[in-house]
Parts: sequence; structure tokens; C-alpha cells
Amino acid sequence: MKIVIAGAGEVGVHLAKLLADQAQDIILIDRNKSRLKYAEAHTDVLVSRGDVTSVGVLEEVGVGNCDLLIAATDSETTNLTVAILGKKLGAGKTIARIANTELINNYDKLGFESLGIDSLISPEKLASEEIAFLVKQSAFTDAFQFEKGKLNLIGIHLGDTAPIIDKTIREAADLNPHLNFMAVALHRNGETVIPRADTKILKGDDCYFIAQKEGINRVLNLTGNQSMSFKNVMVLGGSKIGIKTCQALCKDYKIKLIEQNREKAFELADQLEKVLVIQGDARDVELLEEENIEQMGVFIAVTGNSETNIMSCLVAKAHGVPKTIALVENMEYIHLSKTVGIDVFLNKKLIAASSIFQHVRQGNVISSTMLRGIDAEIYDFEVTRNSKITQKPLRDLKFPKSAVVGGAVRNGKTLITMGDFQAKPNDKLIVFCLPESVRKVEAFFK
Repeated sequence: MKIVIAGAGEVGVHLAKLLADQAQDIILIDRNKSRLKYAEAHTDVLVSRGDVTSVGVLEEVGVGNCDLLIAATDSETTNLTVAILGKKLGAGKTIARIANTELINNYDKLGFESLGIDSLISPEKLASEEIAFLVKQSAFTDAFQFEKGKLNLIGIHLGDTAPIIDKTIREAADLNPHLNFMAVALHRNGETVIPRADTKILKGDDCYFIAQKEGINRVLNLTGNQSMSFKNVMVLGGSKIGIKTCQALCKDYKIKLIEQNREKAFELADQLEKVLVIQGDARDVELLEEENIEQMGVFIAVTGNSETNIMSCLVAKAHGVPKTIALVENMEYIHLSKTVGIDVFLNKKLIAASSIFQHVRQGNVISSTMLRGIDAEIYDFEVTRNSKITQKPLRDLKFPKSAVVGGAVRNGKTLITMGDFQAKPNDKLIVFCLPESVRKVEAFFK
């Protein structure tokens, strides 16, 4: 599969890293020499220096015979232009990164497909949707739904008194007589582990489960957590993500939005009728205390400054706020969230890259996602009649050890898949795997 990426910023380079792991044929274009040098040093892809909107440059890198063109520069206008030009020159599929979500909402009305743009991706929209979901699923650090919530991937930090601490996966399974959830990964000391029956669960682990809807409460109990009941949410920063987050949550929660810029604060007060907008400095601890930060169920920091977001979340934690979410620009910060005591770090570029990444998977993939801060991917595969996965029970298939089938949907019913499970045509299987096993896993579904 040949892929051309326009833009060697953080989104473009991160995508190049992801795709290079899958041995794709990738070319990265940018006019910035230092960005390309960085890309060459940190990825195994070809680079080309030039104007991404130049027809000559696009033809030179072979856009006409590429399977996928991803326009991921920092400029919305440039990305739309690149996607249109690329399709006219013969690109198979085009994706443009944008900021204006009105374009996504009116995709059909505006006829973007007829212009040659197959998909629009908005990092801000994706980030606000993820924040809203994490607020509503307050106990989780990660969550992803399959089959409209019939099966759920849950990421959760072990409480100090969790009943499954110091138990093996086999022993933990004995506490699950209804077989409605399954541990599929552990994250420990910066490393992601696909557990086996004799793997011991340790204090401080982040655990990932595939769970049926009715198994979620049992997971919460066994990991020493409980769902929180709260009404108050504080959002720091009237950024695009802050605004969209408020709009997504204001029907169900009482929202306080703090914005430093006075003029912008007045504009937001008019725009967000159900939100209490306060003008003030996010770094002012006294202001946060005056606005009753200790009464908040969730504190969300989405200003344009990563350090402000981190520090304000730490202040919120110090005042007893159960859940904190910080937006960070530096992707390297993602791995530090548990270390510094913040529940969730989000990076909108990483979320956008993960969304774009779904367009390049193979092997009857219905959907896929990536998790923040851990080296793992989750796939929703549809099983075909001749798929290798149907030939034997899972325990006899020599399935990669760095991957696990965690759940299945068969004829509308959900199943937690143990070793004796054998897939059938038309099943949908949820697979959790580390990057090095992706291609091997895909081979079982072709």
C-alpha cells in the first residue's frame, strides 16, 4: 500500500511512525527542512522537500498511483487544496485534516466527495468527543465501545485495595463466574503486557478489560473502583475544544468555564447559555477555590498551554477532585499522566493520527482504535468464510502471543472468548494486540 502524507508536523510524523511499523510504502512531504530531518531521524519513511500544493511536487512523489493521500499540515485551507489536487491527479483515497467542524457537519450538503475529498478529520472535534465520553464514564482512564456498548474496552487504574491485586489472571477469572469480562492487557512501569493465565496482577497496574455491559460493575468492584455520581464540572480554557466540550456536557452537568481573556469570556457567555462563564487567570489558585473547585466531580484543563493545564489539574487533585483531564501538546507527556497523578492526558494530534490510522488497516477490519500512553491497538474484525481464524479453537491456532481475542459478537449476541472459542463466518471479533503482531493478526482474518 502506497501512502503519501502532506505535512511533517506532529500529526504527519506520528502517522509516519505508525504506518512504518506496518511496512507500508510511505512518502512524507514538507517544505520545512528541519521537520524533514527530524522525520528522517525518527521514522523509516521516504521524505521529499517541497510545496505540498505544487502539482509538480505531488506528481514527483507519485500521488497519481498512491492508495491513500493524507493532508495533515497545520493549515486547513492547504489540506483541502492538497486533497482535491491529489484526487484529480489519481490518488485512491484522500483525507484532509481540518479545524472547522461545520465542514464535517455539512459534508454531504457541500459535496466534498464530488470535489475529491473522501474524509475530513477534526482533531478538536475528536478530542472534545473523547473528553465527553470519559466524563460520562468517570471511573475509566480509557474506554471504547463496540456494537453500541454491548461490548466495551475499559482501561482502569487498580485501587489500592482491589481484590485482584497479587492474583494471577487465572485466579482473577475465578472471581468472574458469569464470564462477562476478560483481562486483555496490563500496563506496568511503562510497558504493555498481554497477560497469560499465570501472569500476576500487581498494585499500581493499569488494567484493560473487554466487558459485556452487564460485567462493567463487576470490573469496577474487582479493581477497587466505583462509578461516581456528580453534577459539577469545571472546564479551564475557552479554546475550540473547551467550547465543544461544554456544548457536549451542558445538558447533563452544571458546567463552569474559566477563560482568561476578558473579551472572549463575554463572547462565550453569550454563546454558551447553559454554561457559567468566569473571566479569570487559570493559574490563580484563589480563584479556583472561590469557584468551589473542591465540589467538582471532574476538572478539565484545555487551555493552549500544556504546563498550565498540568499544573491546574494538580491543584484540582490537591483539592480532592476525583478525576482530572489535561490537554497537552507534547506527545511525550502522554506517558507521564500516571506518574504525576493526573488521570488522563489527551493530545489532539495523537487522537487525530489514531483516527486517520483506521483508514489503512487490512483484513476485514470494521473499526480500530489506539489507546493513549500504551503501545497497543484494538481491532474489530469481521470473520469471512475462508478466514484462518475459523479453522480451530483459539488455543490451537498459534495466535500471536502479543495479541489476544477478547470478545465476539455472533448473531447479535456478545461472547467473552476463552481458549475453547472457535470463530464462525460472520462473527465480529475484538482483538487487542501490540504493534509488532498486527500483520500476523491480520493474516488470520484474510
